[in-house]
Amino acid sequence: MKKTHSFHIPVMGIGFTIDTPLKVAQYGIDSVISLVDDILLEKLRKMYCEKFEIPYTEISSKVKDFRSKRITSYLNLMNDLVDKKFESLKNYSADKVDDIKAYLNMLPNGNKLKEEFNKLTEKGLHTSEIKNWVFKNFKKGSIDVNIMTKVDKENYFKNEKLPSEYNDAHAALRGFATSNLNAAVILSAGLNPKLFTYMAQFDDFYPDENGQFKKRIILKVSDYRSALIQGKFLAKKGLWVSEYRIESGLNCGGHAFATDGFLLGPVLAEFKKNREMLRMTIQDLLTKALETTNRVVPSKPLKLEISAQGGVGTHHEHEFLIHEYALDSVGWGSPFLLVPEATTVDDETLKKLAKAKEDDLYLSNISPLGVPFNNLKHNTKDIEKEHFIVKGRPGSSCSKKFVALNKEFTEKGVCTASRKYQNLKIKELQTKNLSSEQYQIQFNKITEKSCTCVGLGTSALLAYGLDTKVEGKGVSICPGPNMAYYSNVMSLKNIIDHIYGRDDMISRRNRPHMFIKELNIYTDYLKNKFENIKHSFNDREVKYLQIFSENMQSGIAYYKNLFNRVNYLFEDIKASALQELERNEAIVIQIQKRINSLSLAQ
Repeated sequence: MKKTHSFHIPVMGIGFTIDTPLKVAQYGIDSVISLVDDILLEKLRKMYCEKFEIPYTEISSKVKDFRSKRITSYLNLMNDLVDKKFESLKNYSADKVDDIKAYLNMLPNGNKLKEEFNKLTEKGLHTSEIKNWVFKNFKKGSIDVNIMTKVDKENYFKNEKLPSEYNDAHAALRGFATSNLNAAVILSAGLNPKLFTYMAQFDDFYPDENGQFKKRIILKVSDYRSALIQGKFLAKKGLWVSEYRIESGLNCGGHAFATDGFLLGPVLAEFKKNREMLRMTIQDLLTKALETTNRVVPSKPLKLEISAQGGVGTHHEHEFLIHEYALDSVGWGSPFLLVPEATTVDDETLKKLAKAKEDDLYLSNISPLGVPFNNLKHNTKDIEKEHFIVKGRPGSSCSKKFVALNKEFTEKGVCTASRKYQNLKIKELQTKNLSSEQYQIQFNKITEKSCTCVGLGTSALLAYGLDTKVEGKGVSICPGPNMAYYSNVMSLKNIIDHIYGRDDMISRRNRPHMFIKELNIYTDYLKNKFENIKHSFNDREVKYLQIFSENMQSGIAYYKNLFNRVNYLFEDIKASALQELERNEAIVIQIQKRINSLSLAQ
């Protein structure tokens, strides 16, 4: 079934897209809810039940499988509310004309539904005929969910460790699998064998004879090899990946996975070249697995979609990605944080985002997961963190424990941003007899971790005036570098018109092309990596940087060819883009020489 829109809204943080489907699905827009925080989901379920006068029964944390049950209940509520909203829109009557037109006015250029509607109304057809047309042609957006596969904390009940099916990611998956949604789960952060195997227990993930799924699987990946490995693993379990969602390693919001220096353009080209081979390879494995387990084998080839996200910011980039790489959809993330009609951001954070410039957006080490994390300077959660350090009480109270994964000091996992862990780590540091300078460097590394699993959800509580007594009022926010070029709060129509080239919401004219921006970030990343190891290194680190720089050089060569080959698309930026390519190439070559000199010195 053809998508209504050529873009989707990816998951952002924990709370920023937590109810986005309720705001945009009636316009046919797909969006993604994070399933990290069941506590937040339960609070919003209560709020929406009260708002729409729906009976609410609390799901207590004293219930053994409370996390899964909370997630199922919230998703079912979202599904019901979206359905009611969408059915109301489709129930055409004279007083619904403006709502119908709002849906039509947001459609991509060239969509013929607007023209058809005008003809129908001009003919003076009966309301019932127009209603039938609306029912036939209007589609709601998908209520998709995101699970970070590695955020899979073990859980206990009455001090007894529970089986792995009660781990956080497992419970979230079960919550989605047992919900009423006909939607997709986006699996991010890499392969989790236990979780992927567990998915095979749920019938909704299997195809019917016509190749249709009640629940689809989407893999978020940064390179082709990762997609192939994970796709094969799932296929051997009888599970089909309906979509590979390619995200820029570094030019994105949230956690950043730098891969091995693979740039987005070459990665997309590899997927385009190998798309049919990927589909056939995976489906062959899937068919064997389905036959072995006596499940239904689809009678025709299964559909495989490819999408991309990370740094896209103009209509021309959007169209280029779709046509050059045959994409089914393009994800637009960070700009939507400035759209209150689509995302949930508190007023203070909204103002900070609108004012943010390049220097305010940086790749940090604040995430307790130990993965680089895109961050906004002077966010209120980091200010709160610094306040605790100054008071001599570094670390957070760790009220939610979603990333309590470190077992360095304890049998049960603790979070590296927690006060408990940081106190233990600082005591250990004090025994090492370091110089004051070295001590401060190591102290800063310990205390820079921030309580993101709370901070990334607090904005939703503040936006809706809900209680933050447990969480506090500190907000973490994780926009991508692209946020620097948008400076105004926008309406939903503003941003959609921008995506489709009917308006221009870019506030700064010095924005580089998304491929060049990503390349600049990768070059800085390579420089920093080299500086960090040049005085103390091992074979593995040197080898990694050699591969990284070689892949970057290959990517630069690809871009040189691209910017020359599709001249008509890049005519206005070609000269500056080629100049930036040359500049980055010179830096990468210079770093590569220095990396090789380390290898020779060993």
